[in-house]
Amino acid sequence: MSTRRVRARRGEGALLREEILRAAEDLLTEAGTEDALTLRAVARRAGVSTPSVYLHFADKDALVEAVCMRVWDELGRLFTGNLGGDPFLALGRCARAYARFALDHPVQYRVLMLRPSAAPGVPPAAETAFRHMVAAVAACVETRVFEGDPEELALGLWSAVHGCVSLLIAQPAFPWPRDREALIDHIVRQAGFGAAVYSRLPGTLPPSKELAARLDEFGARLAAVPDDPSRRQPPP
Repeated sequence: MSTRRVRARRGEGALLREEILRAAEDLLTEAGTEDALTLRAVARRAGVSTPSVYLHFADKDALVEAVCMRVWDELGRLFTGNLGGDPFLALGRCARAYARFALDHPVQYRVLMLRPSAAPGVPPAAETAFRHMVAAVAACVETRVFEGDPEELALGLWSAVHGCVSLLIAQPAFPWPRDREALIDHIVRQAGFGAAVYSRLPGTLPPSKELAARLDEFGARLAAVPDDPSRRQPPP
């Protein structure tokens, strides 16, 4: 359904762009796929001519990317809301929030993170997501739960979480565990604890049996730490 729109007056270009984006977002929500976002369909929904859409977006790819970016601010709010307290536990909360955000917005995530950007350079969505992760990791480096460069560590952790949600989005028919939250939790814990240990590993490791024995000893020592209920939080 479309409505006839009165021609925009001089200076109302930003308003028209917003109306086009709202119309495109509605189509995306209804269809669940970016295939529905043809410039003609969006123009019809917004009540404008197709050339009017071209005044604001060079092509369909640019329009689709702009529509998907509208949800990206939510990711920043999720990171901010999960920071605070112990940095390592906060990082775990942020990673889980990232995964849930991606799975709650699969079309937008697929467009922004699983295909080449329409514009040259680093896509804004990827840059924003990475910077949020770096900030959370940097706090862990400050408390020395991680050792090393925050950006390098964040890249590894981000790759792990991104890989998990990308597979869930791209391969829905795969026999994933029924408990999706448990799978995400497993990946986050594996990546987080792995990064903490890896950042301290020497260049040359002992043979497997000796390494396993040392890891067993390390795990036993952690388990033997007295539990303080006042600090009890979900693990990272």
